[in-house]
Amino acid sequence: MQDLSLSIFDLAENGVKAGATAIGISVDRDEGGFLAIRIEDNGCGMDEEQLKKVRDPFYTTRTTRKVGLGIPLIDMLCSQCGGHLELSSRKGVGTRLCAFMEKDSIDLPPMGDLGQTVKVLVAAAPKVELKFSYRAATGRNFVFDTRQVREVLGDDADLSDARVAEWIGAYLDQEIKRADSALEEGEKL
Repeated sequence: MQDLSLSIFDLAENGVKAGATAIGISVDRDEGGFLAIRIEDNGCGMDEEQLKKVRDPFYTTRTTRKVGLGIPLIDMLCSQCGGHLELSSRKGVGTRLCAFMEKDSIDLPPMGDLGQTVKVLVAAAPKVELKFSYRAATGRNFVFDTRQVREVLGDDADLSDARVAEWIGAYLDQEIKRADSALEEGEKL
């Protein structure tokens, strides 16, 4: 992957394809010296045998191709960046992935465009409840939740509508930039 946001997209998309109705994505830019990425879904989950094989790039449950690179690539990236990957899943319950990479590793790819990544995930799967939380190295954080968007726009709001998607993307870009910015004089966390 060229940047981490593309890996996040790929891994979250796995949850959508697994029938998830809710997906949580969390990015913490400095969790004890690590970049921590967590993706959790309530999709179909994996049994013990699948969970043992999922780090192998030549194992996939997809019928459209013979390799599955999302988890093997993030696993390799975690190792290259002095971190590790935690993966848990239960059949019929869902899957949880936690990727840890040293935040100052020379091998750490750029984050990429998280706001646009989340926007595309929401627009591509508008019925899935998506919660995105972001904690910057500054300590600032924010949470975006499609349930709150539906509270404002109404339960029948079409989150795939181009105008709604553009607003979501602009809002996320603004909040990520705000979280990443240094504290202004007199401002408190």
